Amino acid sequence: MTIRTLRTLTRRAALATVAVTGALVLAACGSGDSDGDSGSAHAGHGASATAGASAGAHNAQDVAFAQGMIPHHQQALEMAELADGRAASAEVKDLASRIEKAQDPEIRTMTGWLKSWGEEVPMAGMDHSDHAGMSGMSGSGMMSEADMAALKKATGKDFDTRFLTLMIAHHQGAVTMAGTEKDKGRYSAATALADDIVTAQNAEIKEMKKLLGEK
Repeated sequence: MTIRTLRTLTRRAALATVAVTGALVLAACGSGDSDGDSGSAHAGHGASATAGASAGAHNAQDVAFAQGMIPHHQQALEMAELADGRAASAEVKDLASRIEKAQDPEIRTMTGWLKSWGEEVPMAGMDHSDHAGMSGMSGSGMMSEADMAALKKATGKDFDTRFLTLMIAHHQGAVTMAGTEKDKGRYSAATALADDIVTAQNAEIKEMKKLLGEK
């Protein structure tokens, strides 16, 4: 074998080695990029899905809470609206006004939840006594039509006494319903509202009992 032939073979071997090495490097890079992109895409999708589920996750209890508390609040507003022209006590009128200001926005909030979940929204003006048997509303303190009729006819101190007595029972029912939501609900905004209801209405129950001369 001549020196020239040996040099030619050596050069070819070196070129072949470089080509194989380059191919392996490219394949490795390509594989790494592909895996990296795929991993990032899956990670991003998973994080997005988890975030969405966390923000919007709700369960049947959340639906029952909103569907039950909306008519419950609506009846409280009906009661509170009667105080302006019938109550003798300034304290009762003030309490009724605060109930309206607190519960009307809560009705709108819960209505928005139900619409976003594709669930039925209780209609205003319905016979609320029919809701006593709804899920989560057993022992809810809802007034009967007879109670409401008697309250509408009452005036002065008689109205004050009836209003406070009925509203205490009404609030106690709301606290029970909200407690169930706190224990079993999943939607964070709903459980937070339930906590607010428990705190606010327990305070108003104490206030109303004091106005009635109770401890």
